[in-house]
Amino acid sequence: MGDVKLVVQVRLLPTPEQAAALEATLRAVNDAATWVSGLAHHQRVFRNYDLRRHAYGQIKDNYQLAAQAAQHVIKKVTDAYATLHANLRNGNVGRPGSARRERALAKPIVFRPGAAQPFDDRCLSWRMDARTVSIWTTRGRMKSVAFAASADQLQMLAAYRKGESDLVYRDGMWFLIATCDVPDRPVAAPDGFLGVDLGIADIATTSGGVRHSGKGLNAVRHRHRELRRRLQAKQTKSAKRLLKRRRRAEARFAANTNHTIAKQIVTEAARTGQGIALEDLQGIRDRVRLRKPQRVTLHSWSFHQLGRFIAYKAARAGVALVYVDPAYTSQACSACGHVDKKNRPDQAGFACTSCGFAEHADVNAARNIASRGVAGWAVSHAADDAA
Repeated sequence: MGDVKLVVQVRLLPTPEQAAALEATLRAVNDAATWVSGLAHHQRVFRNYDLRRHAYGQIKDNYQLAAQAAQHVIKKVTDAYATLHANLRNGNVGRPGSARRERALAKPIVFRPGAAQPFDDRCLSWRMDARTVSIWTTRGRMKSVAFAASADQLQMLAAYRKGESDLVYRDGMWFLIATCDVPDRPVAAPDGFLGVDLGIADIATTSGGVRHSGKGLNAVRHRHRELRRRLQAKQTKSAKRLLKRRRRAEARFAANTNHTIAKQIVTEAARTGQGIALEDLQGIRDRVRLRKPQRVTLHSWSFHQLGRFIAYKAARAGVALVYVDPAYTSQACSACGHVDKKNRPDQAGFACTSCGFAEHADVNAARNIASRGVAGWAVSHAADDAA
């Protein structure tokens, strides 16, 4: 049995004096991080221990940072370069020799003045009963900084908070984002599987026939897309600020939609004693072929986010989860197994040319995914039993 890592975001409510200290602190640590990044890039030193030998003393002297804050700055820089190098290896920053890749390699990483900063228990302490935190700043320790949290968040923080918390300044508001290690429940042996087909018109369709419509989310995305187009044409500072706010609002709306759908799917599986079978989405954007109007929706919708939400909610509920190959699930008949492109007379319909079985196309695909889930679980657990 492992742990599920969850994040709890609480809003800080600092006084004007406390807010000024927090702002000065973020500016100082990010100025220091940008300087360390330049040093790492110039000397090609990217390991934490090696970079600390080059930069630790100068950070403390030049930026008036405490020992722990200086070490967190160095770690933040090495983590940023580790992410960059992983993206380079995976081809996410263009092909070797491409202009995009060369730009990424040519300059050191720069940190925004308001970029998030991690704080450990030496720099930050929580008082759940008083709903306050005590936090280190470049202007001294700021005590009794109030925060707002729900009863569930307080309970989660008190029971499971572990490790660092990130200080974030966003849209004129201060937040602390804390990591919680929540023990997952033992996975119950499933009585069959609930297959989940992911799509665009319907975000998710289950083999039980429940269809989670994407109409509302797609309408919001279309409205935001038109607004973005008009604002981008203006090129003013106020337009850029509004663009940033709109982008975050859209992301929050999509995440809330995905959370709701994931919760409903996991609840349905737990209620019926089933496991959940999900499509393996690796490379979905390269694999599927769509008409031009649908491509924007595909590339803007967070398939992987919904998958992550289902995975961690399933782990917390003790629901088995398997990933299956989605190839031909939309063309195969869930009744007789016959595969044929002609089984799909239109986008929403499925009619088997062999046995005559008819069903909504997404429900049929979800049933195929459920069947593959049963087979995948049997194979994997037969191997475990043999071992």
